[in-house]
Amino acid sequence: MTKPLLIEIATEELPAIPFLNELPNIEKKWAEILEENNLLCEFEFYYTPRRLVFWHREFKVVGDDSILEMFGAPLHIAYKDGNPTGAAMGFAKKCGVELDELTTKNNGKEDVLYFSKLQVGAPSKDLLNEMVNKFIKKLDFGKSMRWGSLSESFIRPIRGLTILLGDELIDGELFGVTSAKNSFPHRMVSYDKFPFNDAGEYFNALEKNGVILFAQKRQEMILAQIANIEKTHNVKVEIDTELLDEVVAITEYPTALLGNFDEEFLVLPDEVIINSMKANQRYFAVYKDGKLTNSFIVVSNSYTTDFSHIISGNEKVLRPRLSDAMFFWNNDLKNGLSNERLKNITFVDGLGSLYAKCQREEKIGSYLANALLLPEEKKELLSKTIMLSKADLTSDMVYEFTELQGLMGYYYAQKANENDELCIALKEQYLPTGEDSEVPSNLFSSIVALSNKIDNLLALFSVGMVPTGSRDPFALRRAAAGIVRICISNKYNLNIYNMISDLSLHYNGLNTNQVVEFFNERLFKIFKDTNPSVIKAVLASGEGDILKISQKIYALNPIVNSSDFGEFSSVFKRVANIIKDVSFEENNVNSSLFENKEEGKLFEAYKKVVSKNYTTYDEELEALFGLKPELENFFANVFVNHENEKIKQNRKNLIALVYLAFRNIADVKEITI
Repeated sequence: MTKPLLIEIATEELPAIPFLNELPNIEKKWAEILEENNLLCEFEFYYTPRRLVFWHREFKVVGDDSILEMFGAPLHIAYKDGNPTGAAMGFAKKCGVELDELTTKNNGKEDVLYFSKLQVGAPSKDLLNEMVNKFIKKLDFGKSMRWGSLSESFIRPIRGLTILLGDELIDGELFGVTSAKNSFPHRMVSYDKFPFNDAGEYFNALEKNGVILFAQKRQEMILAQIANIEKTHNVKVEIDTELLDEVVAITEYPTALLGNFDEEFLVLPDEVIINSMKANQRYFAVYKDGKLTNSFIVVSNSYTTDFSHIISGNEKVLRPRLSDAMFFWNNDLKNGLSNERLKNITFVDGLGSLYAKCQREEKIGSYLANALLLPEEKKELLSKTIMLSKADLTSDMVYEFTELQGLMGYYYAQKANENDELCIALKEQYLPTGEDSEVPSNLFSSIVALSNKIDNLLALFSVGMVPTGSRDPFALRRAAAGIVRICISNKYNLNIYNMISDLSLHYNGLNTNQVVEFFNERLFKIFKDTNPSVIKAVLASGEGDILKISQKIYALNPIVNSSDFGEFSSVFKRVANIIKDVSFEENNVNSSLFENKEEGKLFEAYKKVVSKNYTTYDEELEALFGLKPELENFFANVFVNHENEKIKQNRKNLIALVYLAFRNIADVKEITI
């Protein structure tokens, strides 16, 4: 038997960002509690800034029956010389039965004491209050608060609770608030709660009282209102999805409104205006003919028909924000880009100042300029760019808006009439910032970006600040992934192992093997859809060039995943077994020692394959795997372990040549399917 179940937990306004961070986990955590109580069923979750709501159309009145299983000590411990030990008697007591009621069961390793019994499902109304309290305690919003005389804490005070099974109000208490058939309307409708008798009345009453319960509907309302503004005013609104999620989370009855600010502020860079509006006021930027306008969209949570005072109020609030930004802008332009103040800012304890960091990056940049063949005439400009790359960190604007670092350097350098490549490199120095982020647009910018990331890795590793578990406060995993992405996306041949070894001279205490291992671990994450043994095989070949590593992985993985690779696998495992004691330093093959035609055919086929120049690893692998028939005939007709030691060694050397040809791409013996 089932009944509808409505649970509403009413709160004071929930802060959007902590709530949205936990939102993906809320339904999972409620489902876990349902499962623990044998009450798992379909449900829907809704929210507004002042309420969390679970709605079950069909909720079990009684939980499912279940089998309770208990496992005890292994039999050789439970019994000695046929007599029960304390372990056996203790287990029987734990199960609440006599010793002879216990049975045995194999747990996959050995036979152990075992007891099972039918656990009859409990009435769900007896469990719901405890379930709600347990659910609230499972939520993790970061910071929490206490209120009144309570010792318990939550992200915001709880102001109401409803647990309604069918039309029956279930007794419950949460943070001192008891379950009741009432709920809060929109604050501008009333501060008094409205009553309801069942879930149908609850849902119908909400919108009448100024509350749009469904987040999807609130989002659709906002987008439709924005579209109407765009059409009416012939403008285009930039829909920032994160900002949209945020305004949906902080409104119960949203209304999108168009406001304006003084045109004088448009001299500021677009990003400054947009950032100020978004970060401080949650406004959407407005464009016309592709250019930012002196308008904005604010999403109001007011339940009214007269929004004039709301628009003017938001315009009034925005002006001082933009005035501050204008002051920062003018002051920074007057001071100019200078790295002198970086000498007084510590990068990390043990690694000196930010100025010292720039000096290390300059050395890395010089190394990369040679390795990646930057034109000689650009090397002096590269040095200047890197030494200026962190200068905007001392600007007033970046102090206020840290997320604009690099970008403000770009604008200030432009205003100082610096070289275009320098300006662009300052803007792109932190790219890529994530998996879907763009990479630097050219070689010059790439070297600046790589220098920053490489120094972060080597410097922090040198002072023992290595990521552990999920902790990575300096985003070194992202830095390593960024280095790989830049090289792969822009097709740069950079040998990471040689680079780490060569640059280690500038970092006292650096464990180069540890950094190499860290890079290799990143490759398994970056190529997460690849057979891990393929990556292992490519790395085992000794390849250190990031671009070539990726090309080899992309070429080999489809072959390994193909349906017929199993046939290849057995042949090449035999190759690997034969050559495991061969010295690759002395693997010359003497054709005069051949006794079987299959030896000669394999040798000729091998020479034909390795004599060609291949434009891709795909072509080379296709040719190498084409040696399969000759290898199979060789193994079928040639006895490798010949009684004549010279012939035996010659045959092993022949197989070793084939193995080495493969190992130029990947060590085939590492591949598993």
